[in-house]
Amino acid sequence: MLGAAPFTTHEQRPLTAAPLLETERLILRGPQPRDAEPMMTFLMDQERAAGFGAYDNRSDAWRWFALNVGHWHIHGYGYFSIEMKDTGEMAGITGIWNPEGWPEPEVGWVVFDGYEGKGIAREGAERARRWAYEDLGFSTLTSNIVPGNTRSIALAERMGAHYERAYLNPNMGEDLLYRHPGPTRSE
Repeated sequence: MLGAAPFTTHEQRPLTAAPLLETERLILRGPQPRDAEPMMTFLMDQERAAGFGAYDNRSDAWRWFALNVGHWHIHGYGYFSIEMKDTGEMAGITGIWNPEGWPEPEVGWVVFDGYEGKGIAREGAERARRWAYEDLGFSTLTSNIVPGNTRSIALAERMGAHYERAYLNPNMGEDLLYRHPGPTRSE
């Protein structure tokens, strides 16, 4: 619609048909308009988003947010927004990601500034992985990690994933592919 106002942060309408998943502390839900601002803030933080694909402008960061919405519509899965049950704040994203150029679907995660070291990434990623196995019927998943991202490598290994190989990611350059245990060995 021409002349429509941009998203405002209070909008809580769903942009996808993503399910609502819960853990003890978290709600995993599809992206909402109010998630655009925290996601763009993360993506424009060159240091924090370096292992995820940082952007130097709001336009490209907004396009990534829209890309995630489109990914849900094309594949039926994508990145969930991680919402803290106790505060309602968005703490990061986790989910199943497989855009053009990826070798296969991966379980990915990012937590925002102030949410690291609290087990949020693992709690959310394990729930997303279980959903992919139980509800989507996946038999395997990977995590694609930029070399040197020791925190993500450590988390993948704590989740039972093992290093399989390096590959050339069309957006990030060399990535390390970690293979997760299949559904018979998950959580």
